[in-house]
Amino acid sequence: MQDHPVEECFVYVLGCVGPGRYLTYVGWTLDLDRRLTQHNAGAGARSTRGRTWVLIHSERFTRRQDAMSREWHLKRDRAFRRRLAAKAQGLGV
Repeated sequence: MQDHPVEECFVYVLGCVGPGRYLTYVGWTLDLDRRLTQHNAGAGARSTRGRTWVLIHSERFTRRQDAMSREWHLKRDRAFRRRLAAKAQGLGV
């Protein structure tokens, strides 16, 4: 069995008020603050450009593979993201 280097990785969900709805974006990174700054500066993913994002959820992992797997699952879990969006807007859930 191969040892994997331990590193601090994060999966995150960003939220933003969009035209007529609250948008979310899921990603993973090694540095949450730097990545949020990049998204808000227009240097993030194309779908995040031109918006102001806030961090509404994050999870920490010690292996990049685990973070990437969790990101994949969160991108497909629309119910979870809707609950996060409602909570971020103060709608309670």
